[in-house]
Amino acid sequence: MVKSVFLPQEIIRKKRDGGELDAEEIAFMVEGLTSGSVTEGQVAALAMAVFFKGMDRAEAVALTLAMRDSGTVLDWSHLPGPVTDKHSTGGVGDNVSLMLAPIVAACGAYVPMISGRGLGHTGGTLDKMDAIPGYTTQPDKVLFEKVVREAGCAIIGQTADLAPADKRFYSIRDVTATVESIPLITASILSKKLAAGLQSLVLDVKCGNGAFMEKPRDAAALATSLAGVANGAGLDTLALITDMNEPLASVAGNALEVANAVEFLTGKARDRRLEQVTLALAAEMLHLCGIAVSYREGAARALDALGSGRAAEVFGRMTAQLGGPADFVENYARYLETAPVIRPVKASKDGFVRAIATYDVGMCVVALGGGRSRAGDEIDHSVGLSRLLPVGAAVHKGDTLALVHAANDHEADRAQKAVMAAYAIGDEKPPARKAVIRRIVG
Repeated sequence: MVKSVFLPQEIIRKKRDGGELDAEEIAFMVEGLTSGSVTEGQVAALAMAVFFKGMDRAEAVALTLAMRDSGTVLDWSHLPGPVTDKHSTGGVGDNVSLMLAPIVAACGAYVPMISGRGLGHTGGTLDKMDAIPGYTTQPDKVLFEKVVREAGCAIIGQTADLAPADKRFYSIRDVTATVESIPLITASILSKKLAAGLQSLVLDVKCGNGAFMEKPRDAAALATSLAGVANGAGLDTLALITDMNEPLASVAGNALEVANAVEFLTGKARDRRLEQVTLALAAEMLHLCGIAVSYREGAARALDALGSGRAAEVFGRMTAQLGGPADFVENYARYLETAPVIRPVKASKDGFVRAIATYDVGMCVVALGGGRSRAGDEIDHSVGLSRLLPVGAAVHKGDTLALVHAANDHEADRAQKAVMAAYAIGDEKPPARKAVIRRIVG
């Protein structure tokens, strides 16, 4: 219990004037945020003070731990193997979680993956899983623990009792223009991961024209903050900065990305950059959690889990235990919704794909109904884009740049124009970019 002698306005004043808050002051504000004894106006004022004055490492650690302790903290000590997870800052065509969790689980780790829904132009893991008929993204605690124990992984949404202070704090930040604060972003992300009871965490911080952090220096700053604060809070963590200057997969849209994930797991088809990022994250997770003695061994184990079919089996088992079809992996095309209108986007000239406006591609999926413009919007899981050509691809006039999957002809027309505008075709092939840019440890 924190001291009751603190006054919220004095804590706000201290941070406003550039002072460093101690752990008790931060815990007092978070406790008041959770109970309602600190007003929304006071929370907003503190958020704005942090936005302008920042927080040092100790303050960010204290805020993260206080928000973690605002609700239930899961305990996995009864499991016979290490408990690990990954978090992505979000991108377009980023369905990595759907493959990564079962790959790592197939190697002997346990992955209680608590994920989110789409935010802005980025797709949400939960929205993808909702495309599977019957799949329960909000199971109760008993079922969640059972699936993790028996399948090795479970991809679900945040429950109301995990880091509840974060949910209220974020809703206030969202309407007060204080979202883009690295200490507050850090605490928001990590409080939920710490509440999940993890022993290690690997972060995928996206960088590029389809990422929230477009500039490399901003992505590096966020990755350094996340890794440093997580380790300061007792969670073994490292971060990879990965490229988001083009869609990661050749598809974007919920059901389309689920189908892409199943094809990846079964070996039917694998997008090159998607495979590079997925295997790099898997290798780091397996090394960090102690399953592998080196990154190289982690990569070899991940490849074996894929090639042997064990990862696909884990995905199928997780899906069935969370209410999806028992034969989903074998018959995914039968279960996933398909859009009534499918149209090609044709290249207007010969050349090479020089660049893709990835943010615009993501917003095209949102406009088709595959994402949300407002919090309560219903999602059409069938719509999206497929066969997206990557940067560097050679094209001739009339070649297909992408396929639009739409609910009607009007939406298809609009999406065709948007995708056409997002693709830049030039005479020279652009230099190749690394999918994994940089590794940052805490």
